[in-house]
Amino acid sequence: MLTFTLKIAEIIRENSDTVTLCLKQPGLKKIKYLPGQYLTLIFRINGRKYIRPYSFSSAPGVDQYLCVTVKRVPGGIVSNHINDFVKIDDVVEIFPPMGEFTFNPEQIGADKHIFLWGAGSGITPLISIAKYILHNKTGNKVILVYGNRNTEAVIFKDQIFALEREFQKDFDTWHFHTQLSLVEGYTNVIQGRISPETVLSVMKNETNLSETIHYICGPAGLKESVRNVLNKFSVPDENVLTEDFEVVKDLTDFEDITTQFIEIVKGGDRTKVEVTKGNSILNAGLDALVDLDYSCQTGSCMLCKAKILRGNVKMIGLKRIPEQLAKDECLLCCGYPLSDNVQLAVF
Repeated sequence: MLTFTLKIAEIIRENSDTVTLCLKQPGLKKIKYLPGQYLTLIFRINGRKYIRPYSFSSAPGVDQYLCVTVKRVPGGIVSNHINDFVKIDDVVEIFPPMGEFTFNPEQIGADKHIFLWGAGSGITPLISIAKYILHNKTGNKVILVYGNRNTEAVIFKDQIFALEREFQKDFDTWHFHTQLSLVEGYTNVIQGRISPETVLSVMKNETNLSETIHYICGPAGLKESVRNVLNKFSVPDENVLTEDFEVVKDLTDFEDITTQFIEIVKGGDRTKVEVTKGNSILNAGLDALVDLDYSCQTGSCMLCKAKILRGNVKMIGLKRIPEQLAKDECLLCCGYPLSDNVQLAVF
């Protein structure tokens, strides 16, 4: 797949474990993206290639640079490398922007209230969407509901304050902190985890909730709780969008899966790979140092598509089979061998 190489122009320390990388646009053909999409970064660490998707925290037409924000993950090889070692003027290889968790003014009416629900680093694509809507004066009102441990953990604190000041009529914020401390400048701070019922009970007096649009980015528990309450307030499912960076798996789906040896064919190379039970073909291939393209690892970006030359492969965790996927193709990130004679060709 086509890649770009961009230089880091600025690094912003958002809090103790989160940084924003600001990448210069190419000199000639600018990279176009939609608010809410993600950028896939490619790093080579200790001789191995690592590929990770990170949501844009910049907004198209608003910010000078292409910005992605990375929170340190305990044991995370790439997130720790970025937080500790990446510096200004380094160059980073990237895939083109991807993702469907986006705001499209042509599809969403200007009279709609847009609710953005996020916790921790889930704020990243939401701040991109908020900035785009507000600065482009689409007519939509934005309500940000943001959960954190405390004020020190808040990402984009200064940006949120600036948006509150500049767009007082069009931007409301609700902060939920599990460790509440009074800090100057914060309004609508509530102790505890995000309570969708509290927010919507107040907001129903301002707008018809059944016509509101909701973006949710955060842990599975947040998505489930928000969806459940939205259902009580008669918000249609089609008005709720979620960003999924993890595959939800049912253990019963693995009952017919056993450890198998498979063969991966790429170009003229053939590699025999042991896929242990519960491990995806993608992870097993990467562990065997096969050079495989991938990004989202949730079955939506299609970068890890492979052709099944022989044997049977079961895909687990997909909400739906992508229409672009042929009957004799599979996605390695969600693929698990069902037989010992599996042979796959990767593109």
